[in-house]
Amino acid sequence: MIKRALGRSGLQIPPLTFGGNVFGWTVDEAGACSLLDAMVDAGLNFIDTADVYSRWAPSNQGGESETLIGKWIKRSGRRSQVLIATKVGMEMGPGRKGLAPAYIRQSLEASLSRLQTDYVDLYQSHQDDPDTPLTDTLGAYARLMEAGKVRAIGASNYTSVRLSEALIASERHNLPRYESVQPEYNLYKREGFESGLQSLVRAQDMGVINYYALASGFLSGKYRSAADAGKSVRGRKIVDTYLNERGLRILKALDEVAEDANCTPAQAALAWQIAQPGITSPIVSATSLEQLDELVKAASLTLSRDQLAKLSRASDWRV
Repeated sequence: MIKRALGRSGLQIPPLTFGGNVFGWTVDEAGACSLLDAMVDAGLNFIDTADVYSRWAPSNQGGESETLIGKWIKRSGRRSQVLIATKVGMEMGPGRKGLAPAYIRQSLEASLSRLQTDYVDLYQSHQDDPDTPLTDTLGAYARLMEAGKVRAIGASNYTSVRLSEALIASERHNLPRYESVQPEYNLYKREGFESGLQSLVRAQDMGVINYYALASGFLSGKYRSAADAGKSVRGRKIVDTYLNERGLRILKALDEVAEDANCTPAQAALAWQIAQPGITSPIVSATSLEQLDELVKAASLTLSRDQLAKLSRASDWRV
């Protein structure tokens, strides 16, 4: 599988990133180990998680995803074969959030313990913290990188303005810079990335590992009517958000391209993203080996210029 450079970090990652948000939520320990083994065997060796995953599930406290990944690392002995990205900043409980230096250090140690490793390849600010000076946050990351506990840093959910300010602060104060950004981006949700971040990341040679690559499953074609809301725990929200004139227009184009390219709508949606300027590796999740196989095939799918143009026209947010 052809790898792509993640900014200037020196990390080489596959064209799809595996999202660990499902671990400890819709995937148990046995399922996680099976998926991770198959994923690495197939060449998808970049795993994205966060300390807060999957705190939203009943009875969870946060850290469940990291814990399952850590158990797999210990069982498999395959730490050197994977790149692990995790995050800090989202609320983990009263007074446990943000990007203050002391909290970053504390959170990283907790993540390393759960992951059963002594370093992470990419440590990301999960969301902006306007109450902490950018230089304080970047300085904390610098010390962790000097200690060998973090190889590179990234940002998630940052606006183009704040990301630009962070990059300026890094250069001005000789601090490590964010090498990647994690925005929401897919065929349905294009404007947020394309209207500001896209030009910035391209100019700054940054990596982009976008989330909700399949719009929570909508772009797979699984949800085509209100009756489909019962197909998953997120079904009602998906139908309410995406099942409209625009969404149906995109699904129609995906169906046509999928038939023409002999692939599934989900594979076509991912191949379109992989081909977009600035995009490095969309984040995708799977809860079964069958779903994982579909993702692996998407990573090597190349759509024609006409097929890409058809999807771009159907999903154009400027019309």
